[in-house]
Amino acid sequence: MSERELYCDSCQGVQLFEVPPCEDGHEADCPELTCTGCGAAVLIATFRFGAARLADRRPASRNGYRRAA
Repeated sequence: MSERELYCDSCQGVQLFEVPPCEDGHEADCPELTCTGCGAAVLIATFRFGAARLADRRPASRNGYRRAA
């Protein structure tokens, strides 16, 4: 079993968390962790974001006039 230390809300402190037997076949990469102190379960969610797109750049001036700051 994989183990790591995380803050547990129920125990109100840093506790050892372990991966319980995973029925989904994730093995050590299972996103569910269980506190060894109180048994509370947490779900570690990972997100993937695409590359951010920059907004279309507009020229600083229109018709040759500059805008006031």
